[in-house]
Amino acid sequence: MARILVTQRLIDGGLARLGSSDHEIVALEQPGPLPTAALARAASDVDGILCLLSDRIDQQILSLPRLSVVANVAVGIDNIDLAAARAHNVAVVNTPGVLDASTADLAILLMLAARRRSSEAEADLRAGRWTGWSLGDHLGDDLSGATVGLVGRGRIGQAVERRLRGFDATVLHHTRHDTGLEGWHGSLHELAAEVDVLSVHVPLTVETRALIDRSVLAVMRPSAVLVNTARGPVVEEAALIDALTSGTIAAAGLDVFEREPEVSTALLAAPGTVLLPHVGSATTATRLAMCDLASKGLLAILDGELPENVVS
Repeated sequence: MARILVTQRLIDGGLARLGSSDHEIVALEQPGPLPTAALARAASDVDGILCLLSDRIDQQILSLPRLSVVANVAVGIDNIDLAAARAHNVAVVNTPGVLDASTADLAILLMLAARRRSSEAEADLRAGRWTGWSLGDHLGDDLSGATVGLVGRGRIGQAVERRLRGFDATVLHHTRHDTGLEGWHGSLHELAAEVDVLSVHVPLTVETRALIDRSVLAVMRPSAVLVNTARGPVVEEAALIDALTSGTIAAAGLDVFEREPEVSTALLAAPGTVLLPHVGSATTATRLAMCDLASKGLLAILDGELPENVVS
């Protein structure tokens, strides 16, 4: 029998698969992440860890002598030091696939909300500034017929592309390698210059940190919208704030931020923003599926198997 640490409180039903196993489950029921040193103490005598994306799993934890697997209840794994995991022979599993639909739905929501200026319109209504229907009030732009550029075309990017077909949108994409598909752009700057919406769908890596920088924003159309449902540090936030404030671009729909959970006051005050608190996968069905897939992969590793969702 193995000992498994669950680092934070899961949603109701999230522990179902682990709870029905023969292993000992140590559930911390934390409402948020522990400091690294405290988490290392809690994990000092466990064989597996089920963690969330807000947990930092670094060398201090990955070098613990009993630890053999870390399961991340997220598809992104930038919170885990993969080099240290490999060095200490600790397997890492994540949750690919199960959150594609909900995250793609949210990307479309942000495109619509930013293009149609819904946050501004709702704020006027709630503040009592709306005095009745007028032909020229709160004019935005259609998503229907727009040109959308996807930065990255993995599972979530492809799910967004499928949804955009219903809007008769022209969908282009940029990836590091030529996909051989119509609409591929080898140059991110050329893509950014052509589109009405630039939507980010890449993991956070050394190469993608600040990928959407001042130079990319500078070539976008004044009417264009930036959407980010990937990871906050992929976008150079200070440059985005300047672009919004100066009118270099019209709007931004963001579900992620550079220094989460901190959101800068300048970004909160910037015009044309639709801001959400990292809720891309936040449906009950999706979050339960994430808990289940991470748990399934963790148990498989403990049983000496190699699950499909193993990363390292």
